[in-house]
Amino acid sequence: MRTKKKTPIQPQKPRVNVITLGCSKNIHDSEVLMGQLKGNNMEVVHEANNIYKDDIVVINTCGFIDNAKQESIDTILQYSALKDEGKLNKVIVTGCLSERYKPELESEIPNVDAYFGTNDLQNLLTTVGADYKYELLGERMLSTPNHYAYFKIAEGCNRPCSFCAIPLMRGKHISKPIEDLVKEAKHLAKNGTKELILIAQDLTYYGLDIYGKRNLADLLRHLSDVEGIEWIRLQYAYPSGFPMDILEVMNERDNICNYLDMPLQHISDSMLKSMRRGTTKQKTIDLVNAIRDKVPDIALRTTLICGYPGETQKDFEEMKVWVENTRFDRLGCFTYSHEEKTHAYALDDNISQEVKESRVEEIMDIQQGISYEINQNKVNKTFKVMIDKLESDYLIGRTEYDSPEVDNEVLISVTENYASVGRFVEVQVNRAEDFDLYGTIVK
Repeated sequence: MRTKKKTPIQPQKPRVNVITLGCSKNIHDSEVLMGQLKGNNMEVVHEANNIYKDDIVVINTCGFIDNAKQESIDTILQYSALKDEGKLNKVIVTGCLSERYKPELESEIPNVDAYFGTNDLQNLLTTVGADYKYELLGERMLSTPNHYAYFKIAEGCNRPCSFCAIPLMRGKHISKPIEDLVKEAKHLAKNGTKELILIAQDLTYYGLDIYGKRNLADLLRHLSDVEGIEWIRLQYAYPSGFPMDILEVMNERDNICNYLDMPLQHISDSMLKSMRRGTTKQKTIDLVNAIRDKVPDIALRTTLICGYPGETQKDFEEMKVWVENTRFDRLGCFTYSHEEKTHAYALDDNISQEVKESRVEEIMDIQQGISYEINQNKVNKTFKVMIDKLESDYLIGRTEYDSPEVDNEVLISVTENYASVGRFVEVQVNRAEDFDLYGTIVK
């Protein structure tokens, strides 16, 4: 006898389905929005697969580079078409793409009910029948597993990088006060969060606007004292004006991961100058060496750009040699995207997409070999691992040297071991591949 498939029950009142595109900063913003909606006793879901005709869909868009913008536009078109078919009630668009291109979007996709920018949370809430609740400051509805959370310590950016449109979409750098961030961290810890992944457009600028000095080290000490927080991870540090005192705190505190994500973008002096990075090749090399000297066990992640206007084969070869010599633990590489209203937009985008992609592939091939060699040195060693999820026949976890979604994973066979998601375990590595480790729980 076949079991009849149950039809999903339509919610009794309209629910809000939040769709998040882009980076971890957008994930954080969506979580704040969802926390406010939940605080208004509204039903809210994140990227639900099922759709109801009374749903309000809020799309938090990305406008950073061409591929991200296209994904955002495609998503808006997808849900606005469903609205036209009567399959959902409203479509609301927010985030970076909407901040940057609102007039164009309103003209090209007029059946969206409302467009909002990156700082329009209160107006967005009003549109869906909710009030902004100040008492919820720092509270969020996590879309990540509860055991880790992206932790935004500042908004906007004051850096003049020629290729970047973030200041156009996010505005000037605004640091959050330490007391507010500690309060938020305590709330997260109380609800089961064990890892804070610190994010901002530029972590290392933190505090200059409100304390008159780079104050990331002091913030780290305060966050490190929060009971229940076992890992604190630093992402998106800027090399120019890097505050070396954060490395002292990293050495002092066991719960601050020996991990640093510092996008360097290029190494050729001519490229760094045109990119307006405020540094040179030698200063970059000296900084990387100084960081590794201060924290010998640190895992360094960086990101690079290939095909920036005027990048010669010589510039690219120089970057290849540097990548081979520096041996970053983690590395991402992207093709240059010619963005309107940026300083570099006045330059001739003279590198073909084919060449850009070929150069990215060459860099990533080099990094793949480096990652393989580094991982081979981890075989037979034991690491503290956070279990993130159960997938097929494996528990999937990470060491302190890995951030979720972008870095290596540790795979543990569930036929031989078991641990609950969100738990820390000691894992002995038995085998290593280019970007994955395989191991056994030893305790």
